[in-house]
Amino acid sequence: MPPVQNGVQASTLDACWIKSRHSNAEGNCVEVAPLVDGGIAMRNSRDPDGPALVYTAAEVAAFLAGAKDGEFDHLL
Repeated sequence: MPPVQNGVQASTLDACWIKSRHSNAEGNCVEVAPLVDGGIAMRNSRDPDGPALVYTAAEVAAFLAGAKDGEFDHLL
């Protein structure tokens, strides 16, 4: 099975999307889904039919490690 490409229509993925419990009623959230090829897809919850960004597990792990270390705090 070929890997899923970035920009694929999120609603076409056979994926179980997960939303953070920290999401709010205003729709300010990103949803993530594990893919059968081991990738991780992300989509904007306000546009569930829009494009999905697809990352490897290693890429997501690196991002989460940086977020936990506060590397991106200056963006907020």
